[in-house]
Amino acid sequence: MRAGLTGTVVAVFIIAGLLSCKRYPYRVNISSVSADIEIHRLEKDLFSIDPAEIASSIPALRKEYDGFLQLFSYIINSGDIDNPSFADLLAGFCTDKLNYEVYQSVMEEYPDITVLEDDLEKAFRHYKWYFPGKEIPAVYTCITGFNNSLIIGDSVIGIGLERYLGSDCEYYPRLQIYRYIAARMNSWNIVPDCMYGWASSEWDYTSMGYPADDVMASIMHGGKLKYFEKSMMPDINDTVLFGFSADQMKFCRNNERQMWYYLIEHDLLFSTDQFTIRKLTGEAPFTTFFTGESPGRAAVWLGFRIVESYMMRNSRISLDEMMDNTDIQGILEAAKYDPK
Repeated sequence: MRAGLTGTVVAVFIIAGLLSCKRYPYRVNISSVSADIEIHRLEKDLFSIDPAEIASSIPALRKEYDGFLQLFSYIINSGDIDNPSFADLLAGFCTDKLNYEVYQSVMEEYPDITVLEDDLEKAFRHYKWYFPGKEIPAVYTCITGFNNSLIIGDSVIGIGLERYLGSDCEYYPRLQIYRYIAARMNSWNIVPDCMYGWASSEWDYTSMGYPADDVMASIMHGGKLKYFEKSMMPDINDTVLFGFSADQMKFCRNNERQMWYYLIEHDLLFSTDQFTIRKLTGEAPFTTFFTGESPGRAAVWLGFRIVESYMMRNSRISLDEMMDNTDIQGILEAAKYDPK
C-alpha cells in the first residue's frame, strides 16, 4: 500500500515538474555557451589623467576605446574627436568640480565591477544561446554629466554609472529627476537596462515596419522587448523587469482583465493618436487610463502578457522569429490572449 502511494506521489511530482517547465519557458541550458565580457572603465582612465596631459593622452584613449570615445564625446558635447578643440573640451569636462565630485561618488559605489561584469556576461550567454550568429558588444562605463544612462552603438554599450548611484542619491532631486524614475536608478537595474537597451537598438521600433503605428503595435513591441529581456535574465524579479513597485505589480495582476477590456471597449487598441500612445506606453508615474494605482507603462505589461501567451502556445516559434515578426494581428490571434 505504501509503495503504491509513493509511486503515485512520484508520478504526480514528475507531471508537475513537466508542467512547470512548460509554463516557464525562460530557462535554457547555457553551460556550454561562452560570452566573454570585459568592461572597460573610461571614467577611471579619464579622471586619473593629469589635466595637463589630456591632449597627449588622446591617441592612447582612442586606441583603448576605439569607436566608443566618439560616441561618448557627442554625449558630453565635446564634438568630433578629430577636431583640434576636442582636447580642451575634454579637459574642461574632467576638471569640472561637479563632474569630479560625481566621479568620486561613482568610485565609492563601484570600486569594483566584477559582479556587474559577471551578471552581464551571464545575460549575454543567454543572448548567444538564442542568437548564436550575433556578435557580443564591447562594454564600457563612463560618466556622462547625467545625460545618458546608456550609450548604445552598433557594437558597443556604454553605461553612465552616475545614473545608477541609488534611488536616494543626493544628486537626483537637485537635477529634478522624478522619484518614479529615480526609483530605478540602482545597481541592480544596470544589467536589465543594458539588455533592454540592446534589444531596443537591435529591433528599433521605427525600423521594424509594423503595418500601423498604433497603440497595439506600440504595446506589442514593448512587450516583445520585455520578453527578450526576461529571456536574457530568467531569474529577474518582475518588479525589476518592469520597474514597478510591489503594489503596482499587484495592481496589474489583479486588474489585467479590466485593463485589457478597457482598451477594447474604448476603441483604444488601434488608435494612431500619438498622445494616446504616449499616455499608455511612455514614462509616467501612473497610466491615466487605469487610475492612479496603476504604474506608468501598464499597457506595455499587457503587451508582454500577450507575447508570453503567444510564445507558450507556439513553442516551435524561436525567439528571433518572434522578435522579427511584424504581424501584430497574427501574434494576437495565435496568442489566444484571454486574461482572467
